[in-house]
Amino acid sequence: MNNQFREEIEEEEELPEEPVIKLKPKKEKDTDHAGIFFRKLFTEGVVSKESATAMMPFLVFLSLLTMLYIANSHMAVKNIRDIDKLNKEVKELSWEYKSLKADLMFKSKLTEVAKKVDTLGIKELTEPPKKIIVSSDEH
Repeated sequence: MNNQFREEIEEEEELPEEPVIKLKPKKEKDTDHAGIFFRKLFTEGVVSKESATAMMPFLVFLSLLTMLYIANSHMAVKNIRDIDKLNKEVKELSWEYKSLKADLMFKSKLTEVAKKVDTLGIKELTEPPKKIIVSSDEH
């Protein structure tokens, strides 16, 4: 099948391209040590002693930042674990409080108190209490 919309394109003679050489202007002094280091590392494949020595403060700074990042993540994980542990302890203490409160409410009922006091020989009153009236003349 042929494509109906395709038109034949007249091919022009290809001229050989001349190589173009671009020259970069040289800088008098390049102070970008990081750029030099990585450029030499990736283009030449070998790092010279001078560039490695010049990059030493930068590498020490990067390693210090890395150690701080790792320490920060460890501290965050430790804090999360402590928070979870404390939340579990709070729940457990809450359950204990509720069970002790229910036990106290049960033991403070009149019948339960009467059972406990019966062993001491104290009995519940069967007649109502008498009112004592003191006249002011007696004193």
